[in-house]
Amino acid sequence: MSETILVRHGIVITMDAEDRIYEDGAVAIQDGRMVAVGKTDEVEREYKGDIVIEARKKAVLPGLVNLHYHTDSVTRGILDDKPLEEYLEKLWYPAIKSITPEETYAAAMLSYCESIKSGTTCINDMYRNMISCAEAAEKVGIRAFLSCDVGDEDSGLDTLKDNERLIREKEGAADGRIRTLVGIEWIPITSKETVAAARELADKYGVGVHVHINENLWGIEKTKERYGRTELELAYDCRVLGPDCIAAHCVWLTDPEIALIRETGTHVAHCPSSNAKLGNGIARIPDLLRYGVNVGLGHDAAACNNRADMFEVMKWAALIHRAYRVDASLLPAKQVLRMATVNGAKALGMEREIGSLEVGKKADLITVDLNALHLTPVVLGKYFNVLSHLVYATHGEDVCDVIIDGRVVMENRVIKTVDEAEVIERASKASESLLGGILP
Repeated sequence: MSETILVRHGIVITMDAEDRIYEDGAVAIQDGRMVAVGKTDEVEREYKGDIVIEARKKAVLPGLVNLHYHTDSVTRGILDDKPLEEYLEKLWYPAIKSITPEETYAAAMLSYCESIKSGTTCINDMYRNMISCAEAAEKVGIRAFLSCDVGDEDSGLDTLKDNERLIREKEGAADGRIRTLVGIEWIPITSKETVAAARELADKYGVGVHVHINENLWGIEKTKERYGRTELELAYDCRVLGPDCIAAHCVWLTDPEIALIRETGTHVAHCPSSNAKLGNGIARIPDLLRYGVNVGLGHDAAACNNRADMFEVMKWAALIHRAYRVDASLLPAKQVLRMATVNGAKALGMEREIGSLEVGKKADLITVDLNALHLTPVVLGKYFNVLSHLVYATHGEDVCDVIIDGRVVMENRVIKTVDEAEVIERASKASESLLGGILP
């Protein structure tokens, strides 16, 4: 039997179906999976950890799932505050069309390390040169679902052939930690034939689809001009939607389009902070949730969000809808935390494996230091306030320890798999090289 990892004396927030919380709790881990979750004294009767993580004054919770992710980090902070069309034309598309596999690897290492340090253990990443991203994910230790930024053959982006190579070479890599999907970059600039072929490729290999849908009004109008249909309607026509499809953004939806999402069992990745920064609007998330649509959360990309901090995304998700609809009861903390954990896992077909702290599931979990000025007081019992602290007050920098697939990837804020300074230096050089080739 492998060594036992014991996380003990923490406030264990399981996010299981009963929403069980252990105010002095522990989690025992063996062979990559949780073998005990409960009160510390009860767990320690059976398990004496070979590796012990003391979690006093810390919350212990499932690792966060970032459901919509572009690994771009090396163009962060460039051409901020530009209108979306200008930003796409001058930076986003020139960058992703020009980036080399080596620059992509450097960007992915930076992005994945940033995600781990802010409590994300699973990402759904769509970008270029995804073999390089897979290699980075294997190295740093994150759980990753990967898809290519697919466009038409003459688009300058990845093609369906690139995505098929990714599936054939990397599906199930790193003992199953690396999984693959078929990506569709953006329907307004992609032919209907390519969109339909993406679904055929996904069905061929039994993987899902990751696609941008109705992110902004400009894209919807562009698609209508080309096909007489909205992006979501075209995706429905091409059978892209379904229980294995993750539709990112979905900002501008009509009632009939929400009905199509519900009918097909499509999952939605909500990116509130990216949508706000880019001026794309506010998605109808309360309506989607009311209709029973599964909604997870994503940061989108450092280039259009500036941070990969999912705690920041959770706060945006909770607050922006209350402000817009003048209703403080919307999206309470527990529901938002489920969106960032259980719902994300469900969208990826992993709800039986990750997203909650339960015996038998893969050990993807984090600890959060609650012994901080901005997280004080910690109130237990009847007026328990830790869930509120996690959603409204926690920063990624409050994360202390990260375990992924039963491996301690970060301990006391030190990533154990790579040299962080080297990651930063390599990404900085990649940024200089990439930007030097596309900006005047």
